Amino acid sequence: MVTGRDDSHHHIGGPTEKCGVVGVALGGRDAARPLYYSLYALQHRGQESAGIVTHDGFQQHSHVQMGLVGDAFDADDLDGLKGEAGIGHVRYPTAGDVSKSCAQPFAVSFKSGSLGLAHNGNLVNADELRDELENFGHAFTSTGDTEVIAHDLARNLLEEDLVRAVKRTMERIHGSYALTIMHDETVLGVRDPEGNRPLCIGKVDDGYVLASESAAIDTLDGELVRDVKPGELVVLDPDGSGFDSYQLVERDNTAHCFFEHIYFARPDSVMNDTLVYEVRRGLGRKLWDENGVDTDVVMPVPDSGRAFASGYAEAAQEDDATVEFAEGLMKNRYVGRTFIMPTQDERERAVRLKLNPIKSTVEGKSVTLIDDSIVRGTTSNQLVQLLYDAGATEVHMRIGAPPIVAPCYMGINMATREELIASDKSVEEVRDTIDADSLGYLSIDAVAEVLEKSRADLCLGCVTGEYPYDIDGEETDRDVSRPVVGAEAPLSD
Repeated sequence: MVTGRDDSHHHIGGPTEKCGVVGVALGGRDAARPLYYSLYALQHRGQESAGIVTHDGFQQHSHVQMGLVGDAFDADDLDGLKGEAGIGHVRYPTAGDVSKSCAQPFAVSFKSGSLGLAHNGNLVNADELRDELENFGHAFTSTGDTEVIAHDLARNLLEEDLVRAVKRTMERIHGSYALTIMHDETVLGVRDPEGNRPLCIGKVDDGYVLASESAAIDTLDGELVRDVKPGELVVLDPDGSGFDSYQLVERDNTAHCFFEHIYFARPDSVMNDTLVYEVRRGLGRKLWDENGVDTDVVMPVPDSGRAFASGYAEAAQEDDATVEFAEGLMKNRYVGRTFIMPTQDERERAVRLKLNPIKSTVEGKSVTLIDDSIVRGTTSNQLVQLLYDAGATEVHMRIGAPPIVAPCYMGINMATREELIASDKSVEEVRDTIDADSLGYLSIDAVAEVLEKSRADLCLGCVTGEYPYDIDGEETDRDVSRPVVGAEAPLSD
């Protein structure tokens, strides 16, 4: 089980997340480099593998490699990816093996053309679909759910046009997904009917872009057009001149992942028309309203706690609290991931390698330490101890999310119930375990209020234990059932 990750703006010990997807259609220049730059902008969403698939009007070109974007491609690789349209993917393993076979985009050739598919999210019924497709003679090369979607879509394309084939596949797959798809030289984007995973449309000078986050569009000097709507199919014109939209599936309620705003998305991305950084500051302000404690210093766990701490300190000062915002922990960005350390002692040493307290900020002072979440609690415990060792008189922990009490099945690698510290402990028991003077979480209602959503339009499974999808052995928070698979006769080839 993965227990942490390292990247430029998240801290150790957090949940590991899904993937990043991108698609571009340009008029008059190859898509490979814009795709490469977009993947760099989405690197925080996955560091396991990176891949690009393009189409030059005659044939499909693919390059997929394990490792970071900068290591996965060189200039020759990019030069070999011909064509003005393409899709790209960065992956963090959530379903399937950690191996090249599950790296994406997944490319397949079949009777009516070539198909490339990049997927962010997780299907709940992938095994049932795989069994059915294998019975129909489909051969699978990976254990991931992306290949299941690709085979199902390829099968539907044998007897339907593109839009109907996508709709048919959407009616059969159950779970979270944002997809960029390449059918010959046509690029399309699909967002699941609940809108659980993010996907947006951007415009550049000579074409259009689909991406998990708007930061990728910024990197290309483009401008954000809008989010892809839940259940919408967007088809980019191959010459980059525009796009068509088809609302294929509609639901009464969405199930946006609130954790995108709290942890995954880059703070400079815009989601649901709101800058993620401002959402986090708003959550920090609420955290003060609900759980404020007047200490000498408030400091973030870098980097993901920073916006929360900024909003918290601002709200505190408006209430005439004496609290001062300060950077009290400095991060070394060149330390590898903590989960590859074989012993607990080495993992604890890795925390000291990664984060060093600034003694003058901490010594002799009461401190509020702000983080986005507590998953297992081991990192929080080590951070509290670091601050005591540096001379803090009190350490109060404040968390910009509700307690995580249940696993995520939507693609976030967020540990099992046994590993989640809050699943079987009260707030006071968690406080005792991490050895802080006090501990306060943000309420679910506060999250919904800041996101300007009703609770019914958010996926809150990890903080309520009730899910917006039909998952074996779990409660649902809405009237939902997974599609019946295997009811159709095989399609003739």
